[in-house]
Amino acid sequence: MNAFCDISLTVNGERVNERVEARKSLVDFLREDLTLTGSHVGCEHGVCGACTVRVDGEIVRGCLMLAVQCDGASVETIEGVSDSGEIADLQEAFQQRNALQCGFCTPGMLLTAQALLRNGSVPSREDIREHISGNYCRCTGYHAIVDAVTAVAQARAGGRK
Repeated sequence: MNAFCDISLTVNGERVNERVEARKSLVDFLREDLTLTGSHVGCEHGVCGACTVRVDGEIVRGCLMLAVQCDGASVETIEGVSDSGEIADLQEAFQQRNALQCGFCTPGMLLTAQALLRNGSVPSREDIREHISGNYCRCTGYHAIVDAVTAVAQARAGGRK
């Protein structure tokens, strides 16, 4: 088996053609080859959620997916989603409600929260906690994070609950 593979994918709206080591994880590819360092490498077992990115519109664990698996895919990182303004309200709410804490988990939390809120519903606090339960915050900031996500959900829904 060839240790390197040529891949072509779209990352944050830009076409990327690279030669990557076949065993390189998506998050390592994004961080090391493309210098997109917003997604973090935490547990490397898909447990902590620090490496969360979107592939073809779905959130995935970047440490569990190989870069070669993304050949032909569209990948969105926190940088791309942030630059597009898609989550500006979530970022503002995290800042206002002190949900940023140390910030290590924040990119994964934001992408995960956005996935929950994309359908326009106003989830309960329990639903939010369940949805973000795959993302670890080691600063114990869950209450503030749930507050921020709740505020954005309500605002997006026009204040209705």
